[in-house]
Amino acid sequence: MSSPDNIPKLRMAPPDAPEAAEQFARRVARDKLTSSRHLEEDLDRSLAPFRVGSVDALNAVPLTRGLEEEVTFAPPSKLAEMLRQDELDAALVSVVEVLFTDRYDVLDGIAIASLGEVKSVFLAHQKPLEEIRETFLDAASLTSVNLLKVLLAERGLKPEFKPLKSYEDAPGAEAVLLIGDRALDFAFAGYPHTIWDLGAAWSELTQLPFVYAVWALRRGVENHALRRALRVAQGFGLDTLDHIIGSRREYTREFRQDYLGWHIHYHLGTDERRGLAKFMELLQKHGLGPVHEPKFVS
Repeated sequence: MSSPDNIPKLRMAPPDAPEAAEQFARRVARDKLTSSRHLEEDLDRSLAPFRVGSVDALNAVPLTRGLEEEVTFAPPSKLAEMLRQDELDAALVSVVEVLFTDRYDVLDGIAIASLGEVKSVFLAHQKPLEEIRETFLDAASLTSVNLLKVLLAERGLKPEFKPLKSYEDAPGAEAVLLIGDRALDFAFAGYPHTIWDLGAAWSELTQLPFVYAVWALRRGVENHALRRALRVAQGFGLDTLDHIIGSRREYTREFRQDYLGWHIHYHLGTDERRGLAKFMELLQKHGLGPVHEPKFVS
């Protein structure tokens, strides 16, 4: 048995412990900030000589953190067009661009995806879905148009689809598909429409995530350095997600926290691949194709 003399004595914390802890916390925060600045400097000009495009939307911000000055920003449909014309070497594009066009590689591990409600891809409608005769489509959308067609077809519904000529016309439409920041603007405006969230509808149908966008790379181009830069940018964006949420000004901080930290996720793993495979299956089932198997590169 240990003698009383061998029992470790309780030691009181020094009077300045709270101050020391505060200094330590400040030092950790300072070191983290310094590390982030160094990484941001390393990313600066890291894309050259490659030409890269991305969508100018809140949900894509974490994937181009530190690369903003080097990236061309455009709507999804425009990015797809630029890729087809070899005006870009890589672009964050709607996933149907790589499923419908067998000329790109897909950067594995990175995506814009959701499991459940996505918030920024929805059909706003003023009548029950079964009564909708015509649906207007956001001209910027590619993947979401096909997702909507699949989801409606699975319910036996085939309304007439028309292009939305102006976002100003959206509030008066019987039904309108909106994506990205335009969708969020519409939702925050408080129109009396019913919102059918396509991310939630997909998860209810399949119990799988849905992949909206991926990095598409021109095939046959040596781009190891480019792939590395895009991975570093994703890591930097996720590591500094709190900074992105706090520094942006769209909508409210609470919404940005919920949207970027919960509804959207940025990885492409086994479940996301299963979701892609299911989407391909349903595209073919409903005559939306032809569909090509994506070719992933690490």
